[in-house]
Amino acid sequence: MLFNETVITGIRVKNRIIRSATHDGLADENGAPCDKLIAKYERLAKCEIGCIITGYAAVSKNGVSPYPRMLKIYDDSVIEKYKELTDAVHRYHTPVVLQIAHCGRQTSTRAIGMQKVAPSNVLHTFYPDKAKELTDAEIYGIIDDFVSASVRAEKAGFDAVQLHGGHGYLLHDFLSPYGNRRKDTWGGSLENRCRIVELIIKGIKEKTNLPVWIKLSAEDNRKGGMNIDSSVKICKILEAAGCDAIEVSCGTVQDGMNTMRSELMPMDAVFRYREPCASFPKLLNKIALPAANLVNPLIKQPKPLENFNVDNAAKIKMNVSIPVIVVGGIHKTDDMEKILFEGKADFVSMCRPFICEPDLVLKLKSGQSEAKCIMCNYCGLVIEKEPTRCLYGKIKHE
Repeated sequence: MLFNETVITGIRVKNRIIRSATHDGLADENGAPCDKLIAKYERLAKCEIGCIITGYAAVSKNGVSPYPRMLKIYDDSVIEKYKELTDAVHRYHTPVVLQIAHCGRQTSTRAIGMQKVAPSNVLHTFYPDKAKELTDAEIYGIIDDFVSASVRAEKAGFDAVQLHGGHGYLLHDFLSPYGNRRKDTWGGSLENRCRIVELIIKGIKEKTNLPVWIKLSAEDNRKGGMNIDSSVKICKILEAAGCDAIEVSCGTVQDGMNTMRSELMPMDAVFRYREPCASFPKLLNKIALPAANLVNPLIKQPKPLENFNVDNAAKIKMNVSIPVIVVGGIHKTDDMEKILFEGKADFVSMCRPFICEPDLVLKLKSGQSEAKCIMCNYCGLVIEKEPTRCLYGKIKHE
């Protein structure tokens, strides 16, 4: 079942394994994919992956990530280079989906060169500068930005778009009562909180022929935030609005290691790539890093480490008729087969394993039982300074 050819939202795929959206840090100065990113995706396609979802692409100038070299899709000038990417992937009969996003308050004024925006001015632990609460006109402007980005995606040859509605970014903040404290037509009730996403989906459907997928954090570990019961209701509303597929994730950037779970905090990477630790004087680092490593085993990490969104995906799948994709700690072929056989999801997606092994699908088809990725999460921190890469066992030797 896992390796059988099938169809998702009218798109033919070689198997049910999807490369989940991954920030690669390989855009050019205009936000278009550079040649290294095109080659990276071409290799994934050549290695018989079922489908590729790109790293998130910003739809607005004020929605850009603080991570370097994020993809952007708010200007027509990038279409031609995106077309090179889709052509390269399609040569291997592999579909590619553009993930489109607005980072909301999960960025910094310094990174975007203007005050950041959000549904409500809720303090972010890692990006504490004040966010401007969006006006009605600005919200409609962002809706238009998502629709315009999708029009460009269609011109560039993408097979679908995926809205990033999870991990604490702007659309997640609208959906979650934690990030959305508004009392107007965009907040309060669940129906009001869904309005911006509904209008984006309907707008894309009116202007393009692309299927519209969404990535959601079914639970966000925020006080009064998203939980599985509200997420089921949200998915029903979005399906009625025209959403074609749902990828089930969890957490926010503010959660630390909830979305990408690890046995231990990757302290070596924290002190190399995350501010303010990355800017500590070398002498201070010689003291602080050993101390951090000493207490690291005492820092409570989310459990379980594997297959941690499967139960929520199953609950959502029971309540919608559109395809459900599940991501999160999925590494073993037996687990993938079981998820599909038991009907808990229609497709499985992975991020970290493909950073470690771009040819993973070929290896699994040849009998390798699981991905070699050990979920150390070094790759989740290197992106704050450099292009994404697997770093396990390398930092101390660089």
